[in-house]
Amino acid sequence: MMETRVGAVVLAAGHGRRMHSDVQKQYMSLAGRPLILYALDAFEHSPVDEIVLVVGAGEEAYVREEILARSDISKVSAVVLGGQERYHSVYEGLKALKRCDYVLIHDGARPLVTEAIIRRAIRGAMEDQACVIGMPVKDTIKIADERGYSSATPDRSHLWQIQTPQAFSYPLVREAYDWLMEDPARQVGITDDAMVVEAFSDVSVRLIEGSYENMKVTTPEDLILAEALLRAGRGQRREPVEIFNCAVGCSKEHPT
Repeated sequence: MMETRVGAVVLAAGHGRRMHSDVQKQYMSLAGRPLILYALDAFEHSPVDEIVLVVGAGEEAYVREEILARSDISKVSAVVLGGQERYHSVYEGLKALKRCDYVLIHDGARPLVTEAIIRRAIRGAMEDQACVIGMPVKDTIKIADERGYSSATPDRSHLWQIQTPQAFSYPLVREAYDWLMEDPARQVGITDDAMVVEAFSDVSVRLIEGSYENMKVTTPEDLILAEALLRAGRGQRREPVEIFNCAVGCSKEHPT
């Protein structure tokens, strides 16, 4: 029996215009290291078998020579060129995976993801085929009308802010993305991978708690907050985690 394999697609192809910097945010220094290395390090020390890193045009050599070659990251099997939109980049990453049964898709601009969060995402995918990491919203949310006035206030007890990684059965998400790429009319408004699975399959996506600290670095203020959390010992700490249980037909025993 072939062992179950878990892959990861880490996205580092964004433009980061809101950072107002000539340096792409994923390569900015965060507490003395390139920001992208924090996410890669978390996946390196997780049960993930293979990582595909998706980068922007002209960045492949820089990433290989200046970041990966100078780190102890060994699980990156490919550095591939992303596309115009996020879903194009995800699709390129999915195609580059050598062989996997489950895949996690993660925004490289979330440097505070932890090994424990990754393990929960893997378990969720194995149990339910599709899951996303997120957290219940803390604030009241208003829906604005076209004039900028409040038109509705949804019950926040049913609202989650969605994060990454998002984890899926590989055949499920690959088929959904194949359909998406063949149907440009349905690509409008696609902002995450769960939307693709929801649009092109009948599989329900499970919500799994991540952490409020699993933030996305988008603006200069986010960079300051992320560095403060890292210096306080948050984010990349090695958390105690329970033994990984491949209870759904997995033949490989993943390490704790």
